[in-house]
Amino acid sequence: MTVPHDPRAVVIRYVEAVRDGDTDVIHDSFCEDATWHYPGDLPVSRVWRGRDEIVDEFLGSMGTVFVPGTLQIELLGTIAEGDRVVAEWTAKAETVHGGTYDNRCIGIYTVRDGKIASVVEYADTRHVAATLFPAADTHQPTGTE
Repeated sequence: MTVPHDPRAVVIRYVEAVRDGDTDVIHDSFCEDATWHYPGDLPVSRVWRGRDEIVDEFLGSMGTVFVPGTLQIELLGTIAEGDRVVAEWTAKAETVHGGTYDNRCIGIYTVRDGKIASVVEYADTRHVAATLFPAADTHQPTGTE
């Protein structure tokens, strides 16, 4: 399989791998020293550092709050300029807390040498808190990552 180096193709390949549950491609999509910033005051809000922390801890922990087999990802579009790609997608799933997760997200990706070097993700964090972390105290001061 040929791995793309075009930044837009790299991001599309990654989002499709998340949609399809392809853990090998997900892992391979990131630089070893990648960062992922998830702003806000959620339990997962901070800067995640390194491919293994991003894939195993951040993305892995998010997967545990969805009922297996219910996650649906739809890539709505991308805009690319140089090594930066903005991707918009929807994510829908049933949660282990009995709710329905239905969010529209934006990620700003920076691609280096055919791999994702950094991501800043924006979503409706109030909806994330209510559906994925209903027992968490999400009223902590921001900027404590």
